[in-house]
Amino acid sequence: MTEQNKPQQLRMLAPDSFREKLSRRAIFKMGSAAAGLAIVVAACGGDDKGSSTPSTDGGDTTPTDGAALASGDWSRVINAATGTLAMYTWGDYNDPAIVGPLAESSIGISMKVDYFNSNEDLITKLASANGSSGFDIVVPTGPYIPQMIDKGLIQKFDKSLIPNMVNVDPAYLAQEWDPTNDYSVCKNWGTTGYFWDSTVITKDLVTWQDFFDACMNEASGNCSVIDTGPNICGAWFWANGKDWNTTDAADIDACEAFLVDELAQHIKKFDSYPSTALAEGSYALSMAWNGDARQAYQRIEEAGGDPSVWKWALGSPETELWMDNYCIAAGAPNPEAAHSWINWDLIPEVSIQDLSYHGYNTGMKNMSQLISELAPDLVNGEMIFFGDAEVATMRTQEINESIDRLVEILNKMKAKAGA
Repeated sequence: MTEQNKPQQLRMLAPDSFREKLSRRAIFKMGSAAAGLAIVVAACGGDDKGSSTPSTDGGDTTPTDGAALASGDWSRVINAATGTLAMYTWGDYNDPAIVGPLAESSIGISMKVDYFNSNEDLITKLASANGSSGFDIVVPTGPYIPQMIDKGLIQKFDKSLIPNMVNVDPAYLAQEWDPTNDYSVCKNWGTTGYFWDSTVITKDLVTWQDFFDACMNEASGNCSVIDTGPNICGAWFWANGKDWNTTDAADIDACEAFLVDELAQHIKKFDSYPSTALAEGSYALSMAWNGDARQAYQRIEEAGGDPSVWKWALGSPETELWMDNYCIAAGAPNPEAAHSWINWDLIPEVSIQDLSYHGYNTGMKNMSQLISELAPDLVNGEMIFFGDAEVATMRTQEINESIDRLVEILNKMKAKAGA
């Protein structure tokens, strides 16, 4: 085991800090957001990644017993179901066993998983299908949920079929986008930063401006950025001391001028999940979500590389705070199986197994105890659990009238980059 991958003392997030950040920042302008949905659908391309089913090879697929935790209001209800379940989610977002043999053996469900790059792609797919997408479970980021409800893209839960929701920490329930959790429940939450090869970029990167400078210099032609308009534009706004939810035309014009005219030509690829490509040596610098960057350390080592030369940092002075959610698509072919699988994934042992793989906080109650008992050898925990000072720099997204412009900027960047 390398020094980088040794278990480390975890700095658990205080739930009050998380709730304060979301409650203060998640303000939804529903009129303009709902009206703008049609434009977003028209502007976004469909899913370019095609159908993909995760590998189910290798590893012990049995969650830790953890019987000592089965007390009080902790629930482990298993609702058996049958048939095939189709999920549309972010890339490499569940332990392959949990969307594979373990789901089939535990609750009788076989799964097919497709991936999207952005919330805009997800909305495009569902809106275009008009209730016949074929997907059962979808995984949007919180601020997009109100417009998805308004447009009839997701359906209400039968919460009697998800009793294990009691296992979620109250800090991650009753968010402003769904105050009664009728349509959604926390899958996990995370943030955004960057990951770089210190043998290529020898200076420490601290700010988003440092990231841009390195991408345009040492890592020119060898860097990637997340494939979503709000994320890449957000990095520019944060680098320039501006609110990433701005609707000011001059700010957005300046953002476009830099990203399209100055940065785009240096970008090798728009890649929302760069960990595998990083292990293959495709990039020297990548904008990344924290869990995917954490997976990169393991994949680099498995590929015979040296993970110790790679560094990770949160963007500063500010960066993103997001929460993704399990929802059931309107017209889901197998809603019973969808409820059953979500309920099963909210069992603490299953949730912590999933966390250990994908590297995002799943929002379970008593997280410190669960990690101690169920995943005592967890590596790179500092990339999953953040302290109050770090959370204080994180900002949640608002869905407002600027969203379509941010998508347009991304598309212009791609055209300029030829990527």
